[in-house]
Amino acid sequence: MTRESVHDLTGRGALVTGASAGIGFAAALALARRGARVAIASRGGAKLAEAQRALAGEGFAVAAIAADLRQGEEIERLVEEAEGRLGGIDILVANNGGPTAKPAVELTEEDWSAAIPAVLLFVPRLVRLVLPGMRARRWGRIVAVNSVSARQPIANLALSNALRPAVLGYLKTLSQEVAAEGVTVNAVLPGYTLTERQVELAAATAARTGRRPEEVRAAWTANVPIGRLAEPDEIGEAIAYFASPAAAYVTGQALAVDGGYVRGLP
Repeated sequence: MTRESVHDLTGRGALVTGASAGIGFAAALALARRGARVAIASRGGAKLAEAQRALAGEGFAVAAIAADLRQGEEIERLVEEAEGRLGGIDILVANNGGPTAKPAVELTEEDWSAAIPAVLLFVPRLVRLVLPGMRARRWGRIVAVNSVSARQPIANLALSNALRPAVLGYLKTLSQEVAAEGVTVNAVLPGYTLTERQVELAAATAARTGRRPEEVRAAWTANVPIGRLAEPDEIGEAIAYFASPAAAYVTGQALAVDGGYVRGLP
């Protein structure tokens, strides 16, 4: 395998969800640069159209499909349309926004009902639909975008702390069941990253603590050994690695891309 071929995804179809901005967009761009045919999805609107135009500006014509990942029927429509437009889905990047930021003692039944589909269920729902084609072709890459909160709970993110480890448990089990069929299953765990989600979390923390958002972000940065927050492109490259031929022997893994934030052993 040549140096070029270990990264080559020419001819592979990739569906990237939550791709209108941030990490999802960065993943779509990284896959397109490696030759994949890409479909991006989000809840739609101007942001999705803007993301499609931005990728076109980089020289990549991608399909853009609006879908709400909290709804099972929307996921079914998304996968059906993406398969039709890509000629099959070889790579799934399962990404979605995070849940409401709250401490555990304040969580309501409504909070759980909203978070479970958006954080946990959308992953197996997507997998169930894309997996038959991957198994038939005996080649597939499933990469879930999770969070370092699956390894090290983060204050006031009780929903994320509870549900993201459940996603990893599902993925680890799945990886063992499909490995012999040429399908790898992995997760990327971003740390604090310069995205809209971090702006939202900083604002929520500031409102709760009385600090300014800039002070909140400075405190986060102080807890990262590298001394800065991640750029979305840095997470996108890790996702693209798991999708590449170079990672053909890597499955069942959860890679923290966090600048050293998680203090515990893997």
